[in-house]
Amino acid sequence: MRLPRFEYLKPENLNKLLQMLAIYKNDAKILAGGTDLLVRMKKGLLKPKFVISLKDLKELSYIKQNNENIKIGAKTCIADIIDSNIIKNKAYALFQACQKIGAATIQHYKGTIGGNILQDNRCIHYNQSAFHRSGRGACHKDGGKICYARDDADRCFSTCQSDGATALMALDAKLSLAKKGKKRTINLADFYTSDGIIPFIIEPDEILTEIIIPIKDGVSFYKRLSCRSSIDYPIVSAGVFLKPLQKNVPLEKNTIDNARIVVGAIGRSPLFLSSASLFLKGKKFNDINAFKKASNIAMDNASTFAVHNIGSTTLEYRCSMIFQMVFQALEQAVNLNQENQK
Repeated sequence: MRLPRFEYLKPENLNKLLQMLAIYKNDAKILAGGTDLLVRMKKGLLKPKFVISLKDLKELSYIKQNNENIKIGAKTCIADIIDSNIIKNKAYALFQACQKIGAATIQHYKGTIGGNILQDNRCIHYNQSAFHRSGRGACHKDGGKICYARDDADRCFSTCQSDGATALMALDAKLSLAKKGKKRTINLADFYTSDGIIPFIIEPDEILTEIIIPIKDGVSFYKRLSCRSSIDYPIVSAGVFLKPLQKNVPLEKNTIDNARIVVGAIGRSPLFLSSASLFLKGKKFNDINAFKKASNIAMDNASTFAVHNIGSTTLEYRCSMIFQMVFQALEQAVNLNQENQK
Protein backbone atom coordinates (compact mmCIF):
# COMPACT_ATOMS: atom_id res chain seq x y z
CA MET A 1 0.00 0.00 0.00
CA ARG A 2 1.35 3.40 -1.01
CA LEU A 3 0.73 6.85 0.33
CA PRO A 4 -1.39 9.11 -1.91
CA ARG A 5 0.24 12.27 -3.28
CA PHE A 6 0.22 15.29 -0.97
CA GLU A 7 2.16 18.47 -0.29
CA TYR A 8 4.31 18.34 2.85
CA LEU A 9 4.43 21.50 5.00
CA LYS A 10 6.64 22.12 8.04
CA PRO A 11 5.83 25.33 9.99
CA GLU A 12 8.52 26.68 12.31
CA ASN A 13 6.15 27.71 15.12
CA LEU A 14 2.56 27.52 16.33
CA ASN A 15 1.51 30.85 14.79
CA LYS A 16 2.55 29.71 11.31
CA LEU A 17 0.77 26.40 11.83
CA LEU A 18 -2.47 28.18 12.74
CA GLN A 19 -2.13 30.38 9.66
CA MET A 20 -1.79 27.28 7.47
CA LEU A 21 -4.83 25.64 9.07
CA ALA A 22 -6.86 28.83 8.56
CA ILE A 23 -6.07 28.65 4.83
CA TYR A 24 -6.25 24.91 4.09
CA LYS A 25 -8.81 23.71 6.71
CA ASN A 26 -10.34 20.38 5.57
CA ASP A 27 -7.69 19.94 2.86
CA ALA A 28 -4.97 19.53 5.51
CA LYS A 29 -4.13 16.93 8.15
CA ILE A 30 -1.74 17.26 11.08
CA LEU A 31 1.27 14.92 11.28
CA ALA A 32 2.70 14.42 14.79
CA GLY A 33 3.93 10.84 15.19
CA GLY A 34 1.94 9.58 12.21
CA THR A 35 1.12 6.18 13.74
CA ASP A 36 -2.58 6.65 12.98
CA LEU A 37 -2.57 9.16 10.11
CA LEU A 38 -0.10 7.41 7.79
CA VAL A 39 -1.75 4.01 8.18
CA ARG A 40 -5.15 5.47 7.27
CA MET A 41 -3.63 7.24 4.27
CA LYS A 42 -2.00 4.03 3.03
CA LYS A 43 -5.35 2.25 3.26
CA GLY A 44 -7.02 4.96 1.22
CA LEU A 45 -9.17 6.14 4.12
CA LEU A 46 -7.71 9.66 3.91
CA LYS A 47 -6.40 11.63 0.94
CA PRO A 48 -5.39 15.07 2.23
CA LYS A 49 -3.92 17.61 -0.19
CA PHE A 50 -1.60 18.92 2.53
CA VAL A 51 0.14 17.20 5.44
CA ILE A 52 1.38 19.66 8.06
CA SER A 53 4.21 18.35 10.23
CA LEU A 54 4.66 19.32 13.89
CA LYS A 55 8.31 18.23 13.85
CA ASP A 56 9.70 21.69 14.62
CA LEU A 57 7.05 22.73 17.15
CA LYS A 58 8.97 21.99 20.34
CA GLU A 59 6.76 24.51 22.13
CA LEU A 60 4.03 21.84 22.22
CA SER A 61 6.18 19.29 24.04
CA TYR A 62 6.34 19.65 27.85
CA ILE A 63 5.07 18.40 31.20
CA LYS A 64 4.72 20.96 33.97
CA GLN A 65 2.88 21.39 37.23
CA ASN A 66 1.49 24.25 39.31
CA ASN A 67 -0.56 24.23 42.52
CA GLU A 68 -3.79 23.32 40.72
CA ASN A 69 -3.01 21.46 37.49
CA ILE A 70 -0.66 19.30 35.50
CA LYS A 71 -0.21 20.62 31.97
CA ILE A 72 1.00 18.42 29.10
CA GLY A 73 1.80 19.70 25.64
CA ALA A 74 -0.11 17.84 22.93
CA LYS A 75 3.11 16.91 21.10
CA THR A 76 4.68 15.34 24.21
CA CYS A 77 5.79 11.82 23.32
CA ILE A 78 4.40 8.83 25.18
CA ALA A 79 7.84 7.85 26.53
CA ASP A 80 8.26 11.25 28.23
CA ILE A 81 4.94 10.76 30.04
CA ILE A 82 5.97 7.28 31.16
CA ASP A 83 9.26 8.67 32.51
CA SER A 84 7.66 11.62 34.30
CA ASN A 85 7.57 11.50 38.11
CA ILE A 86 4.86 14.17 38.03
CA ILE A 87 2.58 11.80 36.10
CA LYS A 88 3.47 8.76 38.21
CA ASN A 89 2.77 10.61 41.46
CA LYS A 90 -0.25 12.71 40.48
CA ALA A 91 -1.93 10.96 37.51
CA TYR A 92 -1.08 7.29 37.87
CA ALA A 93 -3.88 6.08 35.58
CA LEU A 94 -2.37 8.07 32.70
CA PHE A 95 1.07 6.61 33.42
CA GLN A 96 -0.43 3.10 33.19
CA ALA A 97 -2.39 3.90 30.02
CA CYS A 98 0.71 5.24 28.28
CA GLN A 99 2.61 2.08 29.16
CA LYS A 100 0.00 0.18 27.13
CA ILE A 101 0.13 2.37 24.02
CA GLY A 102 1.94 0.59 21.21
CA ALA A 103 5.36 -1.01 21.34
CA ALA A 104 8.45 0.67 22.83
CA THR A 105 9.51 2.05 19.45
CA ILE A 106 6.18 3.85 19.07
CA GLN A 107 6.35 5.18 22.65
CA HIS A 108 9.90 6.53 22.25
CA TYR A 109 10.07 7.74 18.67
CA LYS A 110 6.61 8.34 17.24
CA GLY A 111 3.53 8.32 19.44
CA THR A 112 2.31 11.54 21.10
CA ILE A 113 -0.37 12.05 23.72
CA GLY A 114 -2.28 14.42 21.43
CA GLY A 115 -2.21 11.89 18.63
CA ASN A 116 -3.48 9.15 20.93
CA ILE A 117 -6.43 11.30 22.00
CA LEU A 118 -7.20 12.33 18.41
CA GLN A 119 -6.81 8.94 16.77
CA ASP A 120 -9.79 8.19 14.59
CA ASN A 121 -12.50 5.83 15.78
CA ARG A 122 -11.99 2.29 14.58
CA CYS A 123 -14.11 -0.54 13.19
CA ILE A 124 -12.98 -3.86 11.73
CA HIS A 125 -15.38 -3.34 8.82
CA TYR A 126 -13.86 0.05 7.97
CA ASN A 127 -10.15 -0.09 8.86
CA GLN A 128 -9.21 -2.24 5.89
CA SER A 129 -7.47 -1.75 2.56
CA ALA A 130 -9.30 -0.17 -0.35
CA PHE A 131 -9.31 -3.56 -2.09
CA HIS A 132 -10.97 -5.23 0.90
CA ARG A 133 -13.59 -2.51 1.22
CA SER A 134 -14.41 -2.66 -2.50
CA GLY A 135 -15.90 -6.14 -2.03
CA ARG A 136 -19.15 -4.80 -0.57
CA GLY A 137 -21.18 -1.64 -0.17
CA ALA A 138 -19.68 1.33 1.61
CA CYS A 139 -20.49 1.77 5.30
CA HIS A 140 -21.56 5.06 6.92
CA LYS A 141 -17.97 6.02 7.75
CA ASP A 142 -16.90 5.29 4.16
CA GLY A 143 -19.64 7.47 2.66
CA GLY A 144 -22.37 4.82 2.38
CA LYS A 145 -25.65 4.04 4.14
CA ILE A 146 -24.85 0.73 5.86
CA CYS A 147 -23.53 -0.21 9.29
CA TYR A 148 -22.02 -3.71 9.38
CA ALA A 149 -21.46 -3.51 13.15
CA ARG A 150 -25.13 -3.02 14.07
CA ASP A 151 -28.05 -4.13 11.90
CA ASP A 152 -30.36 -1.39 10.59
CA ALA A 153 -28.27 1.36 12.23
CA ASP A 154 -28.79 4.83 10.76
CA ARG A 155 -25.36 6.07 11.88
CA CYS A 156 -21.75 5.00 12.33
CA PHE A 157 -20.94 2.94 15.43
CA SER A 158 -17.14 2.95 15.14
CA THR A 159 -15.36 2.74 18.50
CA CYS A 160 -12.93 4.99 20.33
CA GLN A 161 -9.99 2.78 21.37
CA SER A 162 -7.74 5.44 22.87
CA ASP A 163 -6.01 4.32 26.07
CA GLY A 164 -4.97 7.86 26.93
CA ALA A 165 -8.44 9.38 26.56
CA THR A 166 -10.03 6.80 28.86
CA ALA A 167 -7.49 7.44 31.63
CA LEU A 168 -7.67 11.22 31.16
CA MET A 169 -11.46 11.26 31.37
CA ALA A 170 -11.25 9.35 34.66
CA LEU A 171 -8.89 12.11 35.85
CA ASP A 172 -11.43 14.77 34.76
CA ALA A 173 -9.01 16.32 32.25
CA LYS A 174 -9.59 19.35 30.04
CA LEU A 175 -8.26 20.14 26.57
CA SER A 176 -6.95 23.44 25.21
CA LEU A 177 -7.69 24.09 21.53
CA ALA A 178 -6.32 26.89 19.39
CA LYS A 179 -7.08 28.44 16.01
CA LYS A 180 -5.95 31.67 14.40
CA GLY A 181 -6.93 34.48 16.76
CA LYS A 182 -8.82 32.30 19.24
CA LYS A 183 -8.30 29.78 22.05
CA ARG A 184 -10.73 27.72 24.09
CA THR A 185 -10.64 25.12 26.86
CA ILE A 186 -13.23 22.33 27.16
CA ASN A 187 -13.78 19.28 29.31
CA LEU A 188 -12.56 16.09 27.67
CA ALA A 189 -15.99 14.59 28.31
CA ASP A 190 -17.50 17.32 26.09
CA PHE A 191 -14.99 16.79 23.28
CA TYR A 192 -16.91 13.98 21.60
CA THR A 193 -19.80 14.26 19.15
CA SER A 194 -21.40 10.77 19.47
CA ASP A 195 -20.89 10.56 15.69
CA GLY A 196 -18.51 7.79 14.63
CA ILE A 197 -17.79 9.53 11.32
CA ILE A 198 -16.63 12.82 12.87
CA PRO A 199 -16.00 11.83 16.50
CA PHE A 200 -14.57 15.14 17.83
CA ILE A 201 -15.89 18.69 18.04
CA ILE A 202 -12.52 20.11 16.96
CA GLU A 203 -12.90 22.43 13.97
CA PRO A 204 -10.92 21.98 10.72
CA ASP A 205 -8.71 25.00 11.48
CA GLU A 206 -8.15 24.12 15.17
CA ILE A 207 -5.39 22.17 16.84
CA LEU A 208 -5.13 20.51 20.22
CA THR A 209 -2.34 22.31 22.10
CA GLU A 210 -2.52 21.18 25.73
CA ILE A 211 -4.01 18.64 28.14
CA ILE A 212 -4.87 19.93 31.63
CA ILE A 213 -5.27 17.52 34.54
CA PRO A 214 -6.62 18.95 37.81
CA ILE A 215 -4.58 17.92 40.86
CA LYS A 216 -6.91 16.24 43.35
CA ASP A 217 -6.21 14.19 46.44
CA GLY A 218 -7.13 10.66 45.48
CA VAL A 219 -6.07 7.45 43.75
CA SER A 220 -6.45 6.41 40.12
CA PHE A 221 -5.89 3.25 38.12
CA TYR A 222 -6.19 2.02 34.53
CA LYS A 223 -6.89 -1.52 33.33
CA ARG A 224 -7.20 -2.80 29.78
CA LEU A 225 -7.73 -6.10 28.04
CA SER A 226 -6.23 -6.89 24.66
CA CYS A 227 -5.15 -9.95 22.74
CA ARG A 228 -1.43 -9.16 22.56
CA SER A 229 -0.70 -6.67 25.33
CA SER A 230 0.40 -3.27 24.01
CA ILE A 231 0.71 -4.42 20.38
CA ASP A 232 -3.08 -4.47 19.96
CA TYR A 233 -5.78 -1.91 20.58
CA PRO A 234 -7.82 -2.60 23.72
CA ILE A 235 -10.84 -4.87 23.58
CA VAL A 236 -12.22 -3.12 26.67
CA SER A 237 -10.60 -0.83 29.23
CA ALA A 238 -11.45 1.04 32.42
CA GLY A 239 -10.08 4.10 34.17
CA VAL A 240 -11.09 4.98 37.72
CA PHE A 241 -10.48 7.79 40.20
CA LEU A 242 -11.41 7.71 43.90
CA LYS A 243 -11.20 10.73 46.21
CA PRO A 244 -11.21 10.21 50.01
CA LEU A 245 -13.49 12.25 52.26
CA GLN A 246 -11.17 12.58 55.27
CA LYS A 247 -7.61 13.87 55.20
CA ASN A 248 -4.83 12.16 57.16
CA VAL A 249 -6.91 8.99 57.53
CA PRO A 250 -5.61 5.68 56.12
CA LEU A 251 -7.40 4.81 52.90
CA GLU A 252 -8.69 1.45 54.14
CA LYS A 253 -10.56 3.32 56.94
CA ASN A 254 -11.68 6.21 54.75
CA THR A 255 -14.88 7.05 52.90
CA ILE A 256 -15.21 7.75 49.18
CA ASP A 257 -16.14 11.40 48.64
CA ASN A 258 -16.06 11.34 44.84
CA ALA A 259 -15.61 8.64 42.20
CA ARG A 260 -15.15 8.62 38.43
CA ILE A 261 -15.55 5.39 36.49
CA VAL A 262 -14.84 5.46 32.74
CA VAL A 263 -15.05 2.52 30.32
CA GLY A 264 -13.12 2.63 27.04
CA ALA A 265 -13.13 0.70 23.73
CA ILE A 266 -16.89 0.10 23.93
CA GLY A 267 -18.61 3.25 22.64
CA ARG A 268 -17.98 6.06 20.17
CA SER A 269 -16.20 7.86 23.01
CA PRO A 270 -14.89 6.84 26.43
CA LEU A 271 -17.97 6.34 28.60
CA PHE A 272 -18.15 8.22 31.90
CA LEU A 273 -20.61 6.15 33.90
CA SER A 274 -22.29 8.57 36.27
CA SER A 275 -24.64 6.11 37.98
CA ALA A 276 -21.84 3.66 38.80
CA SER A 277 -19.67 6.55 39.98
CA LEU A 278 -22.38 8.07 42.17
CA PHE A 279 -23.12 4.69 43.73
CA LEU A 280 -19.65 4.68 45.34
CA LYS A 281 -20.06 8.08 47.01
CA GLY A 282 -20.20 7.52 50.79
CA LYS A 283 -18.96 3.93 50.56
CA LYS A 284 -15.85 2.76 52.39
CA PHE A 285 -12.60 2.21 50.50
CA ASN A 286 -12.43 -1.36 51.82
CA ASP A 287 -16.01 -2.22 50.80
CA ILE A 288 -15.38 -4.90 48.16
CA ASN A 289 -19.10 -5.61 47.79
CA ALA A 290 -19.68 -1.96 46.87
CA PHE A 291 -16.93 -2.23 44.25
CA LYS A 292 -18.63 -5.32 42.81
CA LYS A 293 -22.01 -3.59 42.72
CA ALA A 294 -20.55 -0.51 41.01
CA SER A 295 -18.80 -2.78 38.48
CA ASN A 296 -22.10 -4.51 37.71
CA ILE A 297 -23.80 -1.15 37.20
CA ALA A 298 -20.95 -0.11 34.90
CA MET A 299 -21.27 -3.33 32.89
CA ASP A 300 -25.04 -2.97 32.52
CA ASN A 301 -24.80 0.67 31.41
CA ALA A 302 -21.80 0.36 29.09
CA SER A 303 -22.95 -2.85 27.37
CA THR A 304 -25.79 -1.01 25.64
CA PHE A 305 -23.17 0.86 23.55
CA ALA A 306 -21.23 -2.24 22.45
CA VAL A 307 -21.40 -3.46 18.84
CA HIS A 308 -19.75 -6.15 16.72
CA ASN A 309 -16.85 -4.10 15.35
CA ILE A 310 -13.76 -5.71 16.92
CA GLY A 311 -12.84 -8.96 15.22
CA SER A 312 -10.60 -10.60 17.84
CA THR A 313 -13.40 -11.52 20.26
CA THR A 314 -17.14 -11.88 20.63
CA LEU A 315 -19.45 -9.09 21.71
CA GLU A 316 -20.64 -11.14 24.69
CA TYR A 317 -17.10 -11.65 25.96
CA ARG A 318 -16.26 -7.94 25.69
CA CYS A 319 -19.37 -7.00 27.66
CA SER A 320 -18.65 -9.53 30.39
CA MET A 321 -15.11 -8.20 30.74
CA ILE A 322 -16.37 -4.69 31.54
CA PHE A 323 -17.15 -5.92 35.07
CA GLN A 324 -13.67 -7.39 35.44
CA MET A 325 -11.82 -4.32 34.21
CA VAL A 326 -13.79 -1.90 36.40
CA PHE A 327 -13.62 -4.11 39.51
CA GLN A 328 -9.89 -4.77 39.12
CA ALA A 329 -9.17 -1.08 38.57
CA LEU A 330 -11.11 -0.10 41.72
CA GLU A 331 -9.56 -2.81 43.86
CA GLN A 332 -6.00 -2.28 42.63
CA ALA A 333 -6.22 1.50 43.01
CA VAL A 334 -6.78 1.02 46.75
CA ASN A 335 -4.22 -1.78 47.06
CA LEU A 336 -1.53 0.25 45.31
CA ASN A 337 -2.05 3.19 47.63
CA GLN A 338 -1.78 0.93 50.68
CA GLU A 339 1.48 -0.56 49.37
CA ASN A 340 2.93 2.91 48.81
CA GLN A 341 2.12 3.90 52.40
CA LYS A 342 4.09 0.98 53.87
